[in-house]
Amino acid sequence: MAKITGLGGVFYVAADPEATRAWYREKLGLDGEYGPQMLWSEETGDTPYSLISHFKDDGYIKPGKGGFMINLRVDDLDGFVALLKSRDVEILDSVDEGYGKFAWLLDPDGVKIELWQQVEAPE
Repeated sequence: MAKITGLGGVFYVAADPEATRAWYREKLGLDGEYGPQMLWSEETGDTPYSLISHFKDDGYIKPGKGGFMINLRVDDLDGFVALLKSRDVEILDSVDEGYGKFAWLLDPDGVKIELWQQVEAPE
């Protein structure tokens, strides 16, 4: 049966696409032929997935602009946050929810980015 197998990408308008792409490359280490790219083959988790989540209001997405947020999986949130800080990226907040660790930042266009390290459930 035909089915959707994953998230193909996030597309949005940026004031200066080349500058935004450079920021993703220089600050987050993401690059590709058509823009920031992540390969599923590089995912280290046992059950990786993509999520489309809906909110009644944009309180969770603030101070991001545009009514949406990009969630990026990371394998070591603390290490990646330290790397971002060394690259002068402001971290808005971070939290450990038990099932996962999260941190938030804004890209140069004001789009909120949520970093997520999935924590495996204890056996």
